Order: sequence, then C-alpha cells, then structure tokens
Amino acid sequence: MSTVEATDEPVVVRAEKIGGIDATTVEFEAGVTALAGRNATNRTSFLQSIMAAMGSDRASLKGDAEHGHVEVDIGGKQYTRTLARKNGTVTFGGEPYLDRPQLADLFAFLLESNEARRAVVRGDDLRELILRPVDVDEVEATIDRLQAEKREIDETLSELSAVERERGSLTEERARLENELESVEEELAAAREALSSEEREQDSERFDRLREARTDLEDVTYDIETEQASVQSLESEHEEVTEQLSAISIDGDDLDDLASEIERLRGRKRELDETVSQLRTVIQFNEDMVDAEYPELLEAGEGEGAVTDQLLADREVTCWTCGSSVETDRIEETLSSVRDLRREKVERRNEVDSQLDSLTDERAEYEQRREERDRLERTLSDLEAELEDRRGRIERLEDRRSSLEETVETLEAEIETEADETLGAQKTVTKHEVERDRLERELDAIDEDIETIDDRLEGRSDLEARRAEIADELETQRTRIERLEREAIGAFNEQMETVLGLLEYANLERIWIERLAAGNEASFELHVTRSTGSGTTYEDSIEHLSESEREVTGLILALAGYLVHDVHEQVPFMLLDSLEALDSERIATLIEYLSQYTPYIVVALLPEDADALDDTYPRITEI
Repeated sequence: MSTVEATDEPVVVRAEKIGGIDATTVEFEAGVTALAGRNATNRTSFLQSIMAAMGSDRASLKGDAEHGHVEVDIGGKQYTRTLARKNGTVTFGGEPYLDRPQLADLFAFLLESNEARRAVVRGDDLRELILRPVDVDEVEATIDRLQAEKREIDETLSELSAVERERGSLTEERARLENELESVEEELAAAREALSSEEREQDSERFDRLREARTDLEDVTYDIETEQASVQSLESEHEEVTEQLSAISIDGDDLDDLASEIERLRGRKRELDETVSQLRTVIQFNEDMVDAEYPELLEAGEGEGAVTDQLLADREVTCWTCGSSVETDRIEETLSSVRDLRREKVERRNEVDSQLDSLTDERAEYEQRREERDRLERTLSDLEAELEDRRGRIERLEDRRSSLEETVETLEAEIETEADETLGAQKTVTKHEVERDRLERELDAIDEDIETIDDRLEGRSDLEARRAEIADELETQRTRIERLEREAIGAFNEQMETVLGLLEYANLERIWIERLAAGNEASFELHVTRSTGSGTTYEDSIEHLSESEREVTGLILALAGYLVHDVHEQVPFMLLDSLEALDSERIATLIEYLSQYTPYIVVALLPEDADALDDTYPRITEI
C-alpha cells in the first residue's frame, strides 16, 4: 500500500467506459477542485474513476461496454485499474494505489451512498462502522500469545525467587561452617601438639592406615546421611506432586473438540465477513449506479419516499450488470432482498462472534490445565528417576561403610594392644582431621551451589524487564478497542461542535455521541440538543434532524473515522458529491473546513453551489 507524501504536483486522470463516461482526460491541482454541472453530466462517474484507480471496487462499467480503463498520474507515478465484463459480472485488474481500500471507501470516498454518510439517516450501528477496519481476531490472537509468554516468565521468576531464598540459606550455612572449621582447626593444632614426635613416629604406618580408614568411613557416613536426607525430601515432593496431579482432570477429546469447533467457527466468521463485505459492496454499487445512470429517478420526486416511488414506476431500464432491460420495480425488489440478506448475515456473524469468545475462554482454561498437568507429569518422572538413582547409591554406600567399619575395628585392635596412649592421642588427631576435611568439603559444595544460583539469577533482571513490557503491551492491546472508541467519539464531538458553530443552524445547540458500556459490550448513542427562543435547552430526537443537518452529521462522522484511522496517510483524496441538501453558503464553508485535512478534495456540485466557493478554487465543467 502506498504512503501519502505531501505534494503540489497536478493530478491527471484518464478514464474510458467508466459509469457514463465514454472517454475523458482531466487534470487538476492540489487543494479543492469543483466538478460544476447539472445532473447526468458524469460528475459521479468521474469520482468513481478516481476511486477505481485508488483501489475501490465501487465503480461501474459503462452499460454498452465490455472493457473499461482508468489511469491516474500523481507524484510522478502512475496507477491503473481495468474493468472487464465476463458472464454478466464486472472484474477488476491493474495496479491501483491501494491494496486494501476499505478505509478509503468508508472515510474518504464520501459519495451519496457512503456508509458513514448514510449511517445517521439509517440508524446504523455507529460503533461497528468505526471499528470495522480493526482486525479483532488478530488483537485476540496477540493477547493469547502475550498471556502465554507472561505465564512462562511468571513461572520462571517464581522459581528464581525460591532459588534466591535458597541462596540466603546457603550463605547463612556457609558462615556457620566457616566458624565451625576455625574451631576444629584450633582443636586439631592442639591435638597434634599433644602427640609427641616420638609417639607419632612409632607405628606411623599403622596410624596412617587407621587415619585413612577413619577418614573414608566418615566420608561414607556423611554421604549416606546426605543421600538419605535427599531421598526423604524427594519422597515428600513426590507425594505432593502426585496429589496435585490427581486433582487435575483433563479430557483430551474435549480439548480436541473445542479446537475443532473454534476453527470451524473462525472459518464460518471469515465466510460471513466476506459475504457481508461483498453484499455491502453490491448494495452500494447498485445505489451508486441508480444515481450515476438514472439521476432523473432521484430528481423526479420530492420529500421522503421519492426515490422508492420512482424506482417502483412501471417502466424499463437497462441493467448495468448484464445489459438486459428490466422493470424498475425489479431493481428495488432485488436491492431490498440483498439488504435483508446482509442484515441476516450480520446477525449471524454476531452470534458466531459470541460463540467464539465463549469457546476461546474455555479452551484457554483447558490449555492452562493441560500445561500444568504436563509439567507435573514431567516433574513426577524426574523425581522417580532421581529417587531410584539415590536409593541405589545409598545401598552401595552402606556396603562400603560395613567394609570400612571392619577395617577400622581390625586396625584399632592391633594398635590398642601395643600403644594405648599413642592410640588415644592419634584418635583425637584423626578425629579432628576427619572433621576438618568434612567441613572443607561441605564449604566447597556450598560455594559451588552459590555459584550455580548466581548464574541462574543473572538473567532475572532481563526477565523482569520483558515481563513489564508484556504487561504494558497487554494493557495496550486490551484497551486498543476502547481507546479507538473514545478517540473516535472525541474526534466526532470536537469536529461537530466546530462545524455547527461555522454553519450556524438555528436553535441547534449540539450534536454529540455518548459511549455506553454494559459489561464487555459498548455502543454509541447519538444525541441532539436544541434550544428554544428563550434560551432553554432540551434533547431532541435524531429523527427530527433536517435533511441538511443529517448530511452534515454523516460527513462529520466520516471525518472522525478519517482522523482516528489516519486515512490521510494512506490516500491523498477526499471525494464528495450529492451535497444539495445544504445551501450554497454552508457547502462553501464545509468544503473550506475539510480542505485542511487532505491534499486533494474533489467535489461534485451544481453550478449555483460551485459559484459560492472561493474564487481561487478551479472549476471543471466538462468531463
């Protein structure tokens, strides 16, 4: 899709066989351009030509033509659109300005049948109109993805908090062991002093063997106690995890059924969206064609029901889709049927949306429970494997301890018969040496554990920062719709107040939109405030707006959508026609006001209305 850039370059439009146009080339400058002329002078067809080149499908092929073509030169680039009739249907091709023209069709191409202009008159859902360009499914998918990532980070941070508490306990234990080691080293030094060098030399080899055996025995005993403590802790954890796992019930078939149903409903919603969009295009295309091909049907009657009365007149016209002659009442019957079908599809789409919301919430709960069950099963499997491994080690260590106990008893018996005093002193030295070695090993193990914990904690700040980012992004996504609603209402109310002040309608004080919320649902309510001759204000009904007031309200609603969705960044044109409900002076004031928001405004006007515009605005009188 193109991005609009500021330009003062002229625009050249070349159109063939579009609407009522046979062939034309028109050039105009930036700013306001008036298409001045009476009805049936191809002004609307020219606007449709620009729309087609911009990417809109709301243009018609001339009734007697099989092919049509539009070229628009702007900003040093050329954009093209082709129309071809095949099997009674008009297809589009070429390289237009926009890949997706929805925003422009809604809020920039403001022909008489434009939905934003007609929404006020028809009492349409104003909120749905403003939010239509937003991909709600994409917003919900983004929220689901962010929530899953946040749960994963929360679980990791929770584990790191437990690890940090463990580090504190290890630090306290290390300090205790260092104090104990210092005391043991002092006692060992005293014991060695007490053992005379002569006694120490006597039976040195045998004492060394005994000391080594006792050291090994102490090591093995310590290892057994450590493993037994680990087994006890693992058994407790195993029991706790087993209880947690038994409390989680998951039916895999139900989850599969949910996923299948959600996918089916999403597919159904996409089909309904496409059908509603196509029906909307068909309705607007045919309404535009009534205005473009047979404007006399609109001019012949006055007051409410004039268009319908003319269409139902017993006469024949040439169908612009197939080229055959049909009675006018058949056109109205067909349009009425298509409108009814669109309303039916919109209602069905809303039902599908509601079902999708409910099933998506249910699936999220199922998936969360399934993730927790899988995690617990993995934990249980790891615990069982570790328990088996540690129990095997305990068994091997106990065999080793029995062997060492026999060796110590044998050596003690041999030494005791020869040197009881030397043996006692040596036992004391050996005892302190074994205790010192044990404490040093425990300190080394604690240092390794602390180092491992520090490595794990090193990335916590990054995780916390990412979690904060996710929380902000979730808040943004969750409030995106509401924020857009409030921005649209604010833009409408502000612009409406300004324009009413410029147009000076008698006793019309204010037209404004109020956002009403009920639970997770919201709606837009349009209000009208009038004043009496004495200055008293009162709320009036929308139905009591004059035709001129309704037209202005619809145009400002379109302008609100134009501003909120930044349409000026996507398409350089604002196109208008059928402003006859406003008097000439108000038309001139309104065009002047709108011109500040877009590089190019092209407006179709009757000659007397065009005369009221600023003299500097160019007029195009022949197309």
